[in-house]
Amino acid sequence: MAGTSKGEHRIGLLNGIAAYGMWGLVPLFWPLLKPAGAMEILAHRMVWSLVFVAVALVFTRRWAWAGELLRQPRRLALIAVAAAVITVNWGVYIWAVNSGHVVEASLGYFINPLMTIALGVLLLKERLRPVQWAAVGVGFAAVVVLTVGYGQPPWISLCLAVSFATYGLVKKKVNLGGVESLAAETAIQFLPALAYLIWLSTQGYLTFATQTPAHAVLLASTGIVTALPLVCFGAAAIRVPLSTLGLLQYLAPVFQFLLGILYFHEAMPPERWAGFALVWLALVLLTWDAMRSARRARVVAMSRRTDPAAAAVDAVDV
Repeated sequence: MAGTSKGEHRIGLLNGIAAYGMWGLVPLFWPLLKPAGAMEILAHRMVWSLVFVAVALVFTRRWAWAGELLRQPRRLALIAVAAAVITVNWGVYIWAVNSGHVVEASLGYFINPLMTIALGVLLLKERLRPVQWAAVGVGFAAVVVLTVGYGQPPWISLCLAVSFATYGLVKKKVNLGGVESLAAETAIQFLPALAYLIWLSTQGYLTFATQTPAHAVLLASTGIVTALPLVCFGAAAIRVPLSTLGLLQYLAPVFQFLLGILYFHEAMPPERWAGFALVWLALVLLTWDAMRSARRARVVAMSRRTDPAAAAVDAVDV
């Protein structure tokens, strides 16, 4: 049993690395789709993602959730909100990468955990520990420094962070699996995206039909590029602890940041380094606090299992 557990953990870890690795390396893919503009790429991503996940669901025969979802208007409304928010996130990210803002896009995903905490406080009235407050304060200072450096707030980063944090919050409320959620969201996106592509075609601007067959294949593969990391993430989520996934999530922005500097040769003036350094400090504080809290929780759980008196007190408290 122990061997099986270790094997499952290893499979989960590899899937997690694969998922966040693919998300981290995706800036290499979007420029390949030029001369298609960001809006056309976005529309293709919506259309072909639905095609890909629909085929996957047909093969796995996982359709029971769809009937249940259609009978729950509140969850359907939340799915529609998630679809709208992720549309903004995808569109801004594609535009940012293809416009030479890979480093700023990576900053958005570094800031994302801080934005998630901020939304938890503002919308869910969650209470923060002192270290979490310190991390949020350092993150705010980083945005101020970057605003001075850019001459304006880092809008791309903030838009990506806010949209993805909101998306995560809504998905938590929906409580639907990754592939199933993507299927539902892209089903909502499909008709508007298809209508936009048809309109582009009537105007003579659709590159899918006017460029090489290889270009058409690359546009169609946006569905695979979108869905495959989610499949790997789903396999990881059921096999490794959330604390491990929390650490792995930093792989994506790290890869994006390195690509922005080393491959796309984007500028990194001193004030931008200072802002990034503050963001990284905030993330170190968050990670340390999360690991400390998880360790304390494990110690308490073990003491309750080994101490009958503690367990009895727990029973009385309940």
